[in-house]
Amino acid sequence: MIYDTIKSSIPEGKSGNWAVEKFIVSEQEATAFNLRNKIQLFQGRPDRPIKSGEYTRLVHNDSVVMSDTPAEVYDLIDLEYNAKGRVLISGLGLGIAAEIVLQIPLVTEVIVVEIDNDVVKLVGLHLCAKYEKSLVIVNDDIFKWKPMKGVRYGAVWHDIWGSICSDNLPEMKKLKSKFCRRADWQGFWAYYDHLRIRRCWG
Repeated sequence: MIYDTIKSSIPEGKSGNWAVEKFIVSEQEATAFNLRNKIQLFQGRPDRPIKSGEYTRLVHNDSVVMSDTPAEVYDLIDLEYNAKGRVLISGLGLGIAAEIVLQIPLVTEVIVVEIDNDVVKLVGLHLCAKYEKSLVIVNDDIFKWKPMKGVRYGAVWHDIWGSICSDNLPEMKKLKSKFCRRADWQGFWAYYDHLRIRRCWG
């Protein structure tokens, strides 16, 4: 499976309030994380271990938005299984989702819609140079962006949220409705975790 081996190819850099940084996960940190992960298995969470080593993270105002640790890359497994034909991704992040999909033979084109121009500068320009004609990045708001008339997607993936919160569910519902007739399959980052939080806290 591709998600098992993918690592970010984005170099370190800064643009506005965003930054791409390299960081190290020590053996001790990996052990502590994996212990917490095992405890969460009893709460119905999926197994999301990490390994020690060097990784890349996307930071906004000194807060980590995402990284390419195995635990986070694992969240894209549903996308990998369902990606085919023309794939639409809302939210660029580190570009991990796009890079996974672009390695799948059944995928012909990837379109990424990203609202923040600084993220496009840091991540998008690098990926467009790497993948050339197979990747298109649009600097726009996914809620306002209108795809070309008649275009259908083999898969649509939404990852525009910085944290897991039940407040994100209305936005997910809105996007699902917007693309339901244009996609063979549609998925959302951490969707079931969002639902679990709503059930636990009402």
